[in-house]
Amino acid sequence: MRQTTTNSTLGTLILVMYAMITTGAVRGEGLVFTPPGGGDGAKHIVLVAGDQEYRTEESMPMLAKILSVKHGFKCTVVFSYSEDGSYIDPNNEHGLKGLSALDSADLMLIGTRFRRPSVAEAAHITKFLNDGKSVIGIRTATHAFTGNGSFGDKISYGQFGLKILGETWVNHHGGHKRQGARGHIQKEFASHPVLRGVGKVFAPSDVYGVRHLTDADQILMRASVTESLDPESKDIDGAKNDPMQPFVWIHTYEAPNGEKGRAICTTGGASVDLVNEGLRRTLVNAAYYLTDRKVPQKADVAVVDAFYPSFYGFIRKPNYWKDADLQPADFGLGKSPAMPDPAGSPAWPFRPVKKN
Repeated sequence: MRQTTTNSTLGTLILVMYAMITTGAVRGEGLVFTPPGGGDGAKHIVLVAGDQEYRTEESMPMLAKILSVKHGFKCTVVFSYSEDGSYIDPNNEHGLKGLSALDSADLMLIGTRFRRPSVAEAAHITKFLNDGKSVIGIRTATHAFTGNGSFGDKISYGQFGLKILGETWVNHHGGHKRQGARGHIQKEFASHPVLRGVGKVFAPSDVYGVRHLTDADQILMRASVTESLDPESKDIDGAKNDPMQPFVWIHTYEAPNGEKGRAICTTGGASVDLVNEGLRRTLVNAAYYLTDRKVPQKADVAVVDAFYPSFYGFIRKPNYWKDADLQPADFGLGKSPAMPDPAGSPAWPFRPVKKN
């Protein structure tokens, strides 16, 4: 039976009440979370949402709340907007706004899919990379951008995944919406800080194929293809899992100006994948690691507000996002929006659902 999540400790409630005072959301711009105690000296993470399929408009605010309220990061969530900038529109490939937040960021957490940013917006990514700042990529970040633009004069939009994260789009290695992904920590990296306290990892999004990593990349976790989307389902037999595909890895990138930087990528990251505590902890640990903060023994990754992720899938209904009229403030502290699953979604009774 599905369960509804609630905040369970007085301490968390106090932190949320404090942080609500220092949360900002402006129509057509980003969503800012300032940590309890103020943001002076806090490491700044910019979380970039904007994909047609895996619901980063839901997952990025949830992660930002955890990172800010519980771990002291300043977080800015950047969205993709409609052409007139009046509402969040994940289907608008040209809609990314607010990337100027990267100018003061220490870390970018990106989950976009085939975005076409303007020259002005792209310039902020170029500067960020040329400063050698760190990047976390989730799911479709391997194919984060597309089109004729470039970051500097050496990295085209379509090369971002390969050159910055170490991989581009290859294929669906597992059965899409039929087979899940189970994480397997690699023995040689079992004590790596990014994997500290991670435990079981399961993602109902299928395993991506990964082909372009090199010996210089550190594969922290691989993922097996499972028989079904049930977290308890068995790994399938046969060649699909021999070898298992890389699932979490560390890559050193070269920026357009030749500067070196660090990136961590996972091909998990659909909003429903982040029901899994282990995957949330992997991302929080990665944020500590890439900003040179000591990774906790077992980072608190319980959601700050109830999280009701919708299943992944394309939404092609005309005016869907206009009628939804989602605004950054809808994802602020104390808010728990719940959107319907896309048409044709499989049953997946392993997440909280909002009671009417």
